Amino acid sequence: MRNHFKTFILLGTLSAIFIAMGGLLGKSYLLSFAVLALIFNVAAYWFSDRLVLALHRVREIAPEENFALHNMVLDLARRANIPAPRLYLIPDEQPNAFATGRSPEKGVIAVTRGLLKHMPPRELRSILAHEIAHIRNRDTLVASVAAAIAGAISYAAQALSFTWLFGNHSGDDESSLGDLAIVFVAPFMGFLLQMGISRSREYLADETAARLTNEPEVLAEALRRLERCTRAIAPARPNPATASLFVVNPFLAKRGVSALFSTHPPIRLRIRRLRVMAQQRLHFDSVA
Repeated sequence: MRNHFKTFILLGTLSAIFIAMGGLLGKSYLLSFAVLALIFNVAAYWFSDRLVLALHRVREIAPEENFALHNMVLDLARRANIPAPRLYLIPDEQPNAFATGRSPEKGVIAVTRGLLKHMPPRELRSILAHEIAHIRNRDTLVASVAAAIAGAISYAAQALSFTWLFGNHSGDDESSLGDLAIVFVAPFMGFLLQMGISRSREYLADETAARLTNEPEVLAEALRRLERCTRAIAPARPNPATASLFVVNPFLAKRGVSALFSTHPPIRLRIRRLRVMAQQRLHFDSVA
């Protein structure tokens, strides 16, 4: 419940930042930005799954095409007590996967061609469990809404920056400070809040997946393998807008300070948590 509460607070703050940008521009913009924030939230709720799938040019995987994959998903969905999600294939050699859909009834899991090629069956099952966990925990909707609002903040700031850079703004100090906040501060705050949502939900999905499979150490090894492959194989169609949805960041953050600004928690910390779960020798009979 604490994670859910934190998520709702972060989403509300993202919308508030976007509305505040309108307030900095002037009272005449405030209502327009409030309406836009509402539209983005509604659009993300209803259409985010279609948009994300279209961006990656996926195709649906029929049961007869890969019985083993469908059986894995059916079993995991049964364990999670949700409807079996539809399966799609991403034509990409980098091993990875993501889940989308506004509810468990509309759940979708998309896997890359590289994931099916490079991942051993037990580790593949653990990755599918991670995505099932996102659907069960309703993370897919949260991540999509957060990405939509944070993206809107960034795009609005980019558009307004042209006005500020080319001098089409008033010269008083108060207005200039407002312009600076819009161009630089608002997008950065939006990114930090989106990052906070993604990082907290990844930890929870890892834990839920470990309970679904009762094999936290297998998921830890799968994450390690994905990390190695992601460093070696670049994504075929880079799209930073959807990076936070994947099991691991397709643009794996470089070591050092830049790791602080990744949409995902460091792989080593995720593995460490899973190993602690394995060492405790707990039996995960439910995901409640």
